[in-house]
Amino acid sequence: MPEKSQTNLDESTDAVRQDVLSAARGAREAAEQFAAATRETKDALLAAMADALSRRAGEILDANEFDLTAGRESGMSEAMLDRLKLTESRVTEVASGLRTVAGLPDPVGETVRGNVLPNGLELRQVRVPLGVVGIVYEGRPNVTVDAAGLTLKSGNAVLLRGSSSAARSNAALVSILRDVLVESGFSPELVTLLPCTERSSVRHLVTARGLVDLVIPRGGAGLISTVVEQATVPVIETGVGNCHVYVDRAADTDKARQVVINAKTRRVSVCNAAETLLVHREAAETLLPDLARELSGAGVTLHTDERAAEAIGDAAPVTPATREDWDTEYLSMDLAVAVVDSPEAAMDHISRHGTGHTEAIVSEDVSAVRRFTTRVNAAAVVVNASTAFTDGGQFGMGAEIGISTQKLHARGPMALPELTTTKWLVWGDGHTRPR
Repeated sequence: MPEKSQTNLDESTDAVRQDVLSAARGAREAAEQFAAATRETKDALLAAMADALSRRAGEILDANEFDLTAGRESGMSEAMLDRLKLTESRVTEVASGLRTVAGLPDPVGETVRGNVLPNGLELRQVRVPLGVVGIVYEGRPNVTVDAAGLTLKSGNAVLLRGSSSAARSNAALVSILRDVLVESGFSPELVTLLPCTERSSVRHLVTARGLVDLVIPRGGAGLISTVVEQATVPVIETGVGNCHVYVDRAADTDKARQVVINAKTRRVSVCNAAETLLVHREAAETLLPDLARELSGAGVTLHTDERAAEAIGDAAPVTPATREDWDTEYLSMDLAVAVVDSPEAAMDHISRHGTGHTEAIVSEDVSAVRRFTTRVNAAAVVVNASTAFTDGGQFGMGAEIGISTQKLHARGPMALPELTTTKWLVWGDGHTRPR
């Protein structure tokens, strides 16, 4: 019996591998043909997709309700259900995101740099599509459309590997996008949804060298580390957001309150939500009681060190912070709170516990701000504003493909330019190189 079970498992894994590789081959062929598409053609395609999503919103919401019901029955957390949930307004936002991307400049063909050499050779480095981009992501079905829109606008094909929790939602969305591709005269292989019920499909995607040009994981730390460790295809790490807000002694109290409340409570299930609040000891007694009361009233559980608890006093209930709290991306109504002695102490804390996503300082002291923005190692450093602004849409990029926390090729919100590579065009007139 065990041998038969192993045989069935091997056959299943091999079938998934063949499905993934077949999809990758189809995507590569489609991408090679699509690379020459004009901006006008691509923009019209995205507009047609946006119209179709709006027109067929009922199908999308029915599929999403199936996923939500399954999620609730399986005990999915409220934060994860919020990531999964689609509403009429969210579908409208997704469609609007496609139209925004259609209106953005096309990076393909852009000259990055160029010059004429002394010998008369003309050099130009221009942007070209990457080819086939794989996206591995959890929950959020809006990523399905965002990823498709950005990859198509930049001339690429996309292989989407969503989670089983959003299987029906993703299938409905991709079906609509593929219908529009066919109606517009393009290969449906430009947008493909990979099998999501077998974990092996991720491994086969990230090891498809020669067929897949780049993989971008979007999700929790476990997903990202799995992809990075298994991949033989280039990977851009994204998204783990243990984000901090540091309130300096020279902070404007009202600004600090607004920034912290928004950064923590606006939407807790996203990677740019604040997870730790650091307060200078000279601001703690003035700021923390009222701020803690407001946070607690909004439903936030405060995990505090001893000095923060002392400053808060009876203003709000607190929970003693553990060592793990400082390294936790809660994605929930929880906030770690600590009192620090200086901007340098805050920066040391961020260096030890931050994930390189977004770090914020609230201060009117220009010297403290400059030290913070210079030293803090993160994709985005925010001054007197909420961490929630680290977002491709907020940065004017349209929908984003992810937020890179690495340092090579792309860092921070990634959009169209980050989905291209470059090639050198060298023009001569019978030039030969001397021996």
